[in-house]
Amino acid sequence: MPDAALRLARLLEQLMGNPLPVRLRAWDGSESGPPGTPVLVVRNRRALRRLLFKPGELGLARAWVSGDLTVEGDLYTALDLLSGMIWERGEDARGLAATLRAPEARAAVRGLVKMAGLPLPPSPPAEEVRRRPSHLHTRRTDKRAISHHYDVGNDFYELVLGPSMVYSCAYWPAPEPEATLEQAQRDKLELICRKLDLKPGQRLLDVGCGWGSMAIHAAREHGVRVVGVTLSQEQAAYGRKRVADEGLTDQVEIRVQDYRDVADGPYDAISSIGMAEHVGAARYLEYASDLYALLKPGGRLLNHQIGRRPQRDESAYRVDEFIDAYVFPDGELAPIGTTVTQLERAGFEVRDVEAIREHYAHTLRRWVANLEANWDEAVRLTSPGRARVWRLYMAASALSFERNRIGVNQVLAVKTPESGDSGMPLRARTWGVPTA
Repeated sequence: MPDAALRLARLLEQLMGNPLPVRLRAWDGSESGPPGTPVLVVRNRRALRRLLFKPGELGLARAWVSGDLTVEGDLYTALDLLSGMIWERGEDARGLAATLRAPEARAAVRGLVKMAGLPLPPSPPAEEVRRRPSHLHTRRTDKRAISHHYDVGNDFYELVLGPSMVYSCAYWPAPEPEATLEQAQRDKLELICRKLDLKPGQRLLDVGCGWGSMAIHAAREHGVRVVGVTLSQEQAAYGRKRVADEGLTDQVEIRVQDYRDVADGPYDAISSIGMAEHVGAARYLEYASDLYALLKPGGRLLNHQIGRRPQRDESAYRVDEFIDAYVFPDGELAPIGTTVTQLERAGFEVRDVEAIREHYAHTLRRWVANLEANWDEAVRLTSPGRARVWRLYMAASALSFERNRIGVNQVLAVKTPESGDSGMPLRARTWGVPTA
């Protein structure tokens, strides 16, 4: 009688010290665990070898991306239940070492090794980026990292992002379900334009311009001249075509260029939307200083950036292994306080900070729904592994925003001249955005 699931569940519970929160189905078809919960499907013994040879987050990710491990039922519920176990036990090497000091945990590991079969570490899935010892953030490594993430294919991004082609947090009205993703993304772009107080004839630099959505909106709706820079060849080609189709080639220029190489300032305003996460802690002051130098006195910067929760011991912070290996190589998140401090060190006067954490959770759930509704086409355009990476990354990220593990903030900063006249209104947040 098949019993792999029962044996596996007992060993995992013995290792973790808690009952499994989801049902388990093993490669022999057997099941064990609480009924009525999502089913964690362990399709083969190789999944166990992946977990044993790389315990924690990366091993789980490798098993998921390769298809050795999957979930039947609601993915959000499964991730929420499983992440509770990970967060409580600790994901890092110290947490694992503490667990394995218990004799019963060591016995469980021996049992899992026996179930896993040949003790050979499986090769990582092809979608995994080779790990580097440090985040250098040179022009070459940044370009390689951006290419890994954004040069997946414009057709794939169209499936996920929808017609707006905006790959950052949308700005939702309340109640959220009444708005479309496209309306919420348009409201976000308009919000940024109003915060920057854009006027006809001004020059805007859009750093990390993506597929050109912000540049097009600012030029079409506010009459500004825009330079957008990206390191992605595919994004630039797509953006240039959109600009031409809109008849805005006299107003908008899309460049494949590192922000550190932009030398045609000064600009009246700069937008940086979902780009600063790629800069890295070691380079952040350089990033802020470069943008400060590119602005006219009185010019404004809108920095839209994901932030993490601060830790009591910041020296213990580590980059998310799954994100670093499969999604954003060399990406780094900083607490909002650190971001504000670095902008001020560069010379900016920070005038407004708006936290829009819940908005990103709504946005990600819409993107996941788009991916799932077009799953077969997404697999055809990329690969089964790449599609699985995106489904896991976006669903897990939605939960992280909902649980306040990470947030997203819009920071409005001014290059205030020596006169002290910032040009800001006496009452902040006068930039209300009407919803269509």
